[in-house]
Amino acid sequence: MTFKRNQRVTGAGPMVVLTQRYPKQGSPDGEGCEGKGWPDVGLRVLALTAEARVRSRHRHLLPSGEPVNLQLPRGTCLQHGDRLTTAAGEAVVQIVAKPEPVMTVRAATPLLLKAAYHLGNRHVPLEVTADWLRLSPDPVLKTLLVEQLQVDVVVESAPFQPEVGAYHGHASRTDRAKHHHHVH
Repeated sequence: MTFKRNQRVTGAGPMVVLTQRYPKQGSPDGEGCEGKGWPDVGLRVLALTAEARVRSRHRHLLPSGEPVNLQLPRGTCLQHGDRLTTAAGEAVVQIVAKPEPVMTVRAATPLLLKAAYHLGNRHVPLEVTADWLRLSPDPVLKTLLVEQLQVDVVVESAPFQPEVGAYHGHASRTDRAKHHHHVH
């Protein structure tokens, strides 16, 4: 598969501009990766952290060193397995959740639910599964989880795929704290 480059030149060389997102699973409008006929062999991969996956307009380098520019609709939140193309449907790039520093919380169900409640009450980006919770490292939250809630916390490097919730990646955690309007 060959990248066809647009005419704009920025910095190190011609830029591939990725403007179309195809979710790994079918979206409500039916536009998923299934049935597109895109081969997995030779597919270009762009590994991004959770924070980078909410930047809809940003320049990245592929592992090959080729520059790509995301020009996606504002508010787009990329997920692991999504594929991006140019406006012409060329230059297929697959998004991968890049391992990053995280805290993984494990506990028996009642304690895990209690931990999820307290973290959600703080509007912390959180990945939720039946067996564990995952969040970005935070020493204050680690103290709360370990000492007060008495759950197990492991600091590790792993892909982080927080739930896409009401904020849908539009603001940072700090921005949300400044505009926190409801009463606890």
